[in-house]
Amino acid sequence: MTGFLDIVAPGLMTSLQDLGRWGHQAGGMPVAGAMDPVALRLANALAGNPENTGALEIGYLGPSLAVRADSIRIALAGAAKLTLQPADGGEARMLRPWRSHRLKRGDRLAVAAVEEGAVAYLAVQGGFAITPFLGSLSTYMRAGLGGFEGRALKAGDGLPLVLAAAPEADEQELAERFDYGSGPVRVVPGPQQDRFTAAGMSTFLSATYTVTKEADRMGLRLDGPAVEHTRGADIASEGLVTGSIQIPGNGRPIILMADRQTTGGYTKIATVISADLPRVGRMKPGDVLSFAAIPVAEAEAVRREQEVRIRALVAAIRAAEPDMRLDLGALYNTNLISGMVDAVSGEGR
Repeated sequence: MTGFLDIVAPGLMTSLQDLGRWGHQAGGMPVAGAMDPVALRLANALAGNPENTGALEIGYLGPSLAVRADSIRIALAGAAKLTLQPADGGEARMLRPWRSHRLKRGDRLAVAAVEEGAVAYLAVQGGFAITPFLGSLSTYMRAGLGGFEGRALKAGDGLPLVLAAAPEADEQELAERFDYGSGPVRVVPGPQQDRFTAAGMSTFLSATYTVTKEADRMGLRLDGPAVEHTRGADIASEGLVTGSIQIPGNGRPIILMADRQTTGGYTKIATVISADLPRVGRMKPGDVLSFAAIPVAEAEAVRREQEVRIRALVAAIRAAEPDMRLDLGALYNTNLISGMVDAVSGEGR
């Protein structure tokens, strides 16, 4: 019998994503996929899945879920509070992120707001029994393709599971958190660096920008000092990559992200290095950032070092300590005071 994970409340923006739909950009199909692929990979590792297994990408505010299977094993990678309401009617309790948990039929799980960054990822052991589109479970919402019916999840959806029951096993936890880094977002200048004045390039690399409320999975629009062109913003449309930074006619940068188009006709001043894309993918409206230029060779070295750190974190995943559950009933019925001392005389009673 197939099990399901039911969507009781969808949260603000919850969709199915994996590491993306690669190999189809020549036909105009965007890659899509996780905004923070590092967190997706870690969530899958904790749940016992291959790293490219489709999982729930939770944007800003998490969903409420109900288990319609004998049991499931979940893991959340991200800073969001998890509240479990057991099916047996027992008291609700908090579950820890960055750890796997086995839930039973009828249990309900509420994922609160993402407290650090814009996204978190909830993986289910075995993944979802949904037919991939062009080899991927990633949802490309602008075209209504992939994922679950090509859209963000809504109340009443039932996501079919590969496993009707999660095997008995020790739960797993991450030994330490992944360090996304800080400081300026590193970029490689170009490919249209010559379409910007020296003053414009200096502005881009010295100014502080703010992510605007128009930010979405397609791109992050930034507010800040305008970057000056030499002769306009328009060029003949050409191929784009994730992390391309377009400068349209208003001079404000746009960082193209997971759902970006495959071609575009605005000048591109630089490209975010691949190692910094997960950090940028976690940014939300109001976050501030600046840019620093580095050479291609350094960008490649940084990405190799990052991959070593990710693999080391996965290799260091360990058996989790049991959840510490507070029995409020027993606490209230226990006499925690064995005696009293008079503060003035110092005599016990």
